[in-house]
Amino acid sequence: MTLPDVVVVGDLATDVVVLLGGVPAPGSDRPAAIRSHGGGAGANVAVHLARSGTPVTFAGCVGDDAAGTGLVAELAAAGVTPAMRTVAGAATGTIVSLVEPGGQRSMLADRGANLALRAADVPVPRRHLHLSGYTLLAPGPRAAGLAALAAARMAGCTVSVDPASTGPLAASGVDRWLADTAAATLVLPNADEARLLTGCADPAAAARALATRHEVAVVTLGADGALWAAGDVLVHRPAHPAEVVDTTGAGDAFTAGLLSVWLADRNRNPVAALEAGLARAAAVVARPGAR
Repeated sequence: MTLPDVVVVGDLATDVVVLLGGVPAPGSDRPAAIRSHGGGAGANVAVHLARSGTPVTFAGCVGDDAAGTGLVAELAAAGVTPAMRTVAGAATGTIVSLVEPGGQRSMLADRGANLALRAADVPVPRRHLHLSGYTLLAPGPRAAGLAALAAARMAGCTVSVDPASTGPLAASGVDRWLADTAAATLVLPNADEARLLTGCADPAAAARALATRHEVAVVTLGADGALWAAGDVLVHRPAHPAEVVDTTGAGDAFTAGLLSVWLADRNRNPVAALEAGLARAAAVVARPGAR
């Protein structure tokens, strides 16, 4: 059997994006534009990789419902090879994203069938595994995530991981996450996650600290761009100009853009990789939805 070149592991969900017309009005009404899109951090990365020309397989779980069927079909239409298991009696995941004027968002997650992920659901890649941090932050799928990471490293693959979100990361435990991901080649936190993981207030110092644990650490800085740290090298690139509509999925888009270059470039040029990630993130924040 031919192994897939690149495997992404994570959540697949329906994103319900609520663009608020103003600050929330408890006990009253507030006009909003509401749209549904395909989402889930892992699935977002896979779709953007496929659109960047990287052959990619996505491994995850959906419920036995119409939402799951539609989301898997959407993955395939985007060029992703789905490796999905349908979980009987479970609902497909749903994420509600409340977006305030200016693009800042709050997310409400019902992960549904994503929590049923098993080690057997994840094929071993030939070259690279990207593991969404959400997989490691819940008791159900954590064992599958750890098994996938171990299998990929045993096969000689590179591995990238993102910490997912500061709230669940803090609740799960920083020390445990650092131990779980010690074998990763590349880590991709945002600035807040990097501070939480290292205790360093300065993102550059946090990036350098993470680069002592991993071959490469890339820290996203929102409107200030991103940092690349590897050994004694630290590279900063500014964000690309964009009129921000919705920041949902910007980090996932950045990850995919960066990985598409990092996997294709044997020299792993940090400037080219950062620029590719920042370009894809800028395109995503300019419109509603993560893709």
